[in-house]
Amino acid sequence: MNGAEVKPGGATPADVRPVALAPGVRFGRVSFVWRPWMVCVTLLLGAATFLVFCLSIGVGDFPIGLPQVVATILGRGEQVDEFVIMDLRMPRALIGVVVGVALGVAGAITQSVARNPLASPDILGITGGAGAVAVFLVTVTGGTTAAVVNSVGLSGAALAGGLGTGLLVYFLAWRRGVDGFRLILIGISVSAVMEAITTWLLVQADIRDVARAQAWLIGSLDNRSWDDIRVALWCTLVLVAVVAGAAFQFKPLHLGDEVAAGLGVRYTRVRAVLLLCGVLLAGVAVSAAGPVPFVALVAPQVAMRLVRCPTPPMVASGMVGALLLTGADLVARTALPITLPVGVVTAVIGGPFLVYLLVRANVR
Repeated sequence: MNGAEVKPGGATPADVRPVALAPGVRFGRVSFVWRPWMVCVTLLLGAATFLVFCLSIGVGDFPIGLPQVVATILGRGEQVDEFVIMDLRMPRALIGVVVGVALGVAGAITQSVARNPLASPDILGITGGAGAVAVFLVTVTGGTTAAVVNSVGLSGAALAGGLGTGLLVYFLAWRRGVDGFRLILIGISVSAVMEAITTWLLVQADIRDVARAQAWLIGSLDNRSWDDIRVALWCTLVLVAVVAGAAFQFKPLHLGDEVAAGLGVRYTRVRAVLLLCGVLLAGVAVSAAGPVPFVALVAPQVAMRLVRCPTPPMVASGMVGALLLTGADLVARTALPITLPVGVVTAVIGGPFLVYLLVRANVR
């Protein structure tokens, strides 16, 4: 009692030993548990992401060594290296990191809300809805408004499509609360409908528009500019900040709605805010790089196993997503004689992992 362990038959001061408690840190009204293993793993994931990021920048027709890449990033590189890295290769590498973080955090949110490892923006139809609306814009407008489609219009259409699909799935799954199993079933149904709409649009469209839409649907980091990075980066930073603020109230939800309500948490509002942030993060990622598959599904599960946490950790999931997408882009550019879209590599990685989760759930 009172943090002590008492032996049977009476206790003396020498018999009383303090029980080891998890260390805590407090800053004013904010307090949290200090988990050294989680912090170390997250820092190592960040270091690995930076290493792969630098290696990806150095690969190309004009190879640049890792020391020169790091020196150029720190502002001490040569003029030729600075032009190649900062103007030509940095946008692609940075968009991979930003999109990976957005997909990793979005996957962690959806899996935590649904309490199911199979829940992700891919399974729930969010990326499918974003792709369907973007394909509609490409195929219907055609070449008459190609400039708008390739810049602001395509990104905005994908973001609006992902948001609309996410809200549709949430409202259809609502029955005095959101049940994870019902959310996944409705998400799969909506995803199938969006896929059918996308296929119908591609069949009816002009062959040139189909080629443009199909290249975007695979998921790619090619031809990205600094303007694309600024929009995706600021949107991701704002949404991640909102998620971090709501994450403290989200922790009790893992104990059940009744326990959360007893602790004074308005679980319906917190769950809705976090799910909305997850949908927006997935929409931002799709608008920046196309519907890159399986990153949002794999990253939270890998992070959860690395940090030894019972629930998907938000920060570590974002780091794993960035590492996975950046590494997949590096493999897509170097593993074969031809350059593949990054979505092909993530699909090769994520497909078997999805089968593993299904088999594991079936065994349980």
